[in-house]
Amino acid sequence: MTTLMEQEKIQEQFKARMNEDELLNCMRCGFCLPTCPTYIESGYKESHSPRGRIALMKAVVDGLIEPDEDFERSLELCLGCRACEPVCPSGVNYGHLLEDARDIINQNKKHSLPARVVRKTVFHGLFPHQNRMRQAVGLLGFYQRSGIQTIARKIGFLGLLPEHLATMEKVLPQVPMMKEMKNRPDYLPAISEKVHRVAFFSGCLMDTMFLKTNDATMKLLQKAGCEIVIPKRQTCCGALHGHSGEKQAAKDLAKRNIMAFEDLDVDYIITNAGGCGAFLIDYDHLLKDEPDWKDRAKDFKEKIKDISEILVAVGFHKKVKLGLPAQVITYQDSCHLRNVMKTASAPRILIQAIAGVEYKEMKEADRCCGSAGIYNIVESEMSMVMLDYKMAQAKATHATTIVTANPGCLLQMQLGIEREGLSSKMRAVHIVDLLAEASNI
Repeated sequence: MTTLMEQEKIQEQFKARMNEDELLNCMRCGFCLPTCPTYIESGYKESHSPRGRIALMKAVVDGLIEPDEDFERSLELCLGCRACEPVCPSGVNYGHLLEDARDIINQNKKHSLPARVVRKTVFHGLFPHQNRMRQAVGLLGFYQRSGIQTIARKIGFLGLLPEHLATMEKVLPQVPMMKEMKNRPDYLPAISEKVHRVAFFSGCLMDTMFLKTNDATMKLLQKAGCEIVIPKRQTCCGALHGHSGEKQAAKDLAKRNIMAFEDLDVDYIITNAGGCGAFLIDYDHLLKDEPDWKDRAKDFKEKIKDISEILVAVGFHKKVKLGLPAQVITYQDSCHLRNVMKTASAPRILIQAIAGVEYKEMKEADRCCGSAGIYNIVESEMSMVMLDYKMAQAKATHATTIVTANPGCLLQMQLGIEREGLSSKMRAVHIVDLLAEASNI
């Protein structure tokens, strides 16, 4: 519960820090309403729409309402999928407003002791330190390989967890050995005629839990004619921090990444995770008030490109023979890849270039699956409602393979397949792994 003193501080900060011009840009036209999952799933509740949330922020700035629990709850329930932005005729940067509002609330509200411990451990003690990430993920690997996982399942220990978390445990990828996670390359040559020199943003979870997808990404880039530099000094992109009210920590991580990549003399910086890529290209906004960094952030942003975009740009799907056994494939958009990075056609072009497959477009493929970082953990009820809807659309395509381009989306779709009892008939796969399979690398 937010105290009156905390509410007063929050209101003062809203008046001082919120971009009032951006708030006033909203014309209240309602074009955003049909695109907002929380508005739809809440029974068309205005306060759970982008338009409604902006109106609430403006009301706090104007002193018309207090930033009470209902106000905070409205912001918490937002997925941050940013589906409202492409359809907004005024070009309102809703995602930026949401991050600023959450940061103000977080910095001026006293969290409970358990919440403070968790936030400090996760945001400051774990994600910024890749060695610690490896150790943490390594513990999961030990749990999987030591027999503890088998015992935990047999004795029903997982039944003590909430249903969605117990199911999620079943779909976690097999963690690589610690030696594999530590032994990472910093340079790879092109293995066909060189067309680009690129840097690879390896990420934190992607280079541990999803290490095989990262390896496949680099093999595809090499085969596409890319010389690859992988800077050792890079760190977490900061997306989880930025979306959770830890803006200063996000800025610190952004600066570390800019320094790691800015002197590499590369054409592009390649990402394979929609959520990471979307936050990376927002570094210029994140650091806009820091004169020493805003131009460097802009230069960094202009080099960010998703793996699917670079593969299409160099004609990978035309140069390399792609083929798979007969199957029906559908594609689930990563919200941030589509809405922020504006990448929607490239993944579909690559999938449809694979011989032997039938591609079927999913209804509302651009609607959020409910993963949204840690949303499926902290807002499990709403997340599962969205997942159930998404799985209904996926099943309607009769697809045997669901492809996506973000690790969170991938786990969420695998969770949906498990919940529906379809694991023997349907799979979910990252587009990189699908292309690696189709090109026999």
